Amino acid sequence: MRRRTVSPGSGLEETLDNLAAATAARQEAPAAAAPAAAAPARAPRRERESLQTEFAFELPRGYVDDEGQLHRHGTMRLATARDELRPQIDLRVKENPAYLSVVLLSQVITQLGTVTDVHAGIVERMYATDVAFLQDFYRRINSEGHTHAAVTCPLCHGSFEVDLSGGRLGES
Repeated sequence: MRRRTVSPGSGLEETLDNLAAATAARQEAPAAAAPAAAAPARAPRRERESLQTEFAFELPRGYVDDEGQLHRHGTMRLATARDELRPQIDLRVKENPAYLSVVLLSQVITQLGTVTDVHAGIVERMYATDVAFLQDFYRRINSEGHTHAAVTCPLCHGSFEVDLSGGRLGES
């Protein structure tokens, strides 16, 4: 296996995309070599289950851009393994581990008001309450209900389920 060194300006995206393309090409090569007659008959396509990958949010305070325009509504997509791994090689995160959430949020926020290119500099300039809200929102959409617990009321002995991450989005 060949080791690759990636530095901040060397095109991390390009390196990751080239690696993914090479892996896919290696996996497809044996399948392409097999005769077409030997291919098994495909079953009819089933309706695909829809998976919600983007979620709308509204910031408690809002991001104010350089022109003084307030942006409160936005969308965040589900995180991928790549999203969670990429900050680990970011030099800013290596120098300050607390910066990890800034880099991670900048990757998964797809839109913030009219801003479509959300980068770490934008997240850095957000109010702390909005960053805390986005961290909570990220955790909630990516945990997919794993924050629920069954509890019993000590007074009435009724059983019910509670969300340990908070009652509404943004609460903890």
